[in-house]
Amino acid sequence: MSDITIPDLGESITEGTISKWVKAAGDTVKRGDLLLELETDKVNLEVSAEDDGVLGEILKQEGDTVAPGEVVGTIGAGGGSAPAKAEEPAQEPSQPASQSQEEQPAKSEQSAKTEQPGQADKAAESGSVTATPAARRLAREQGIDLSSVGARDPLGRIRSDDVRQSKQAPAAAGQAPAPSQPAAAASAPEGKEVERRKMSRRRQTIAKRLVEAQHTAAMLTTFNEVDMTAIMELRKRRKDAFKEKHEVNLGFMSFFTKAVVGALKAFPLLNAEIDGDELLVKKYYDIGIAVSAKEGLVVPVVRDADRLSFAGIEKQILDLAGKARNNTLALSDLQGGTFTITNGGVFGSLLSTPILNSPQVGILGMHSIQRRPVATSEDGMENRPMMYIALSYDHRIVDGSEAVRFLVTIKNLLEDPESLLLEG
Repeated sequence: MSDITIPDLGESITEGTISKWVKAAGDTVKRGDLLLELETDKVNLEVSAEDDGVLGEILKQEGDTVAPGEVVGTIGAGGGSAPAKAEEPAQEPSQPASQSQEEQPAKSEQSAKTEQPGQADKAAESGSVTATPAARRLAREQGIDLSSVGARDPLGRIRSDDVRQSKQAPAAAGQAPAPSQPAAAASAPEGKEVERRKMSRRRQTIAKRLVEAQHTAAMLTTFNEVDMTAIMELRKRRKDAFKEKHEVNLGFMSFFTKAVVGALKAFPLLNAEIDGDELLVKKYYDIGIAVSAKEGLVVPVVRDADRLSFAGIEKQILDLAGKARNNTLALSDLQGGTFTITNGGVFGSLLSTPILNSPQVGILGMHSIQRRPVATSEDGMENRPMMYIALSYDHRIVDGSEAVRFLVTIKNLLEDPESLLLEG
């Protein structure tokens, strides 16, 4: 018999949720067969069988939270159907019925005593409670039921400190401590229909990280607008030849990525992050491109954008966006970005204040292109394709003047796209 364990989920991912068991208890499996699908805060993963045999007991059900290395089931030897649990041994004919009935209470009591030490472990492993792996381990060691521990985390996640506090301050005699609840439970007036949905792990993580970004960073946003006339004329002249040569469309994102790289070279603190009381100023340019997928926002990374051509950037963005929408992104596609670009304009956004993608200290927001009257001289006006752009930045290490000049640099590079060949 072999255990089915959750594999290492990669950097910064400490747990996942079982979204689906593909095989059922008793199914015959071969090495390499898909057993279950696992949802993490970044990507979805598949867990396959490492041995031939029969899927035995399933220890973790769909919706349960699991950590790397945790056992979620077993694979036994054989090719037949494996029952969920062993059958009771048949009663010996020579044993009187009265004796069996008299011994049954004693056996039940003994069974209860035997199972008692494992109940705390079972509670700690319960997927119905959201807790960190460290909190689960501490609860098992201390014999504490996680369902009785109150969470101080805004998202209701139990941490180690919550378990320790529960140990130090037990509930009053005869009363179990109630789990932490939101200040006011959501409800609807009588007769009004509502639908309650469980948040996906990715959506929970997005919510948590956005709140953390606002709580930890001194976030500020500055705005400007770009005249897109030159870029649109260049794309109009070159798009057919570009598509024929490179087999990819010449989009706006390659221009913005090149402009961001040029501005980051001029203002390197926008390409840094805070590590304690030190700054990590990065000398490489891995640009995250926010993509809206079915299960939530993801930010795949275009590696070494400063070394790529326009065609190279467009191909990488197209490939990463396709993976995001097909839910086939790898962890390596999402890790290590130094700066992020998000384009709300594709959905019609005219203006917004993007939230930082921690631990990065800068994010550029693109918006819809609208034709607006622009003064071209003292007496003349023209309708020009204009776009508002926004830069959110961490004021702890980036001064306001630096942020404004960074955004002006992007504006100037975009309005003179030929300069991108030199500066980007």
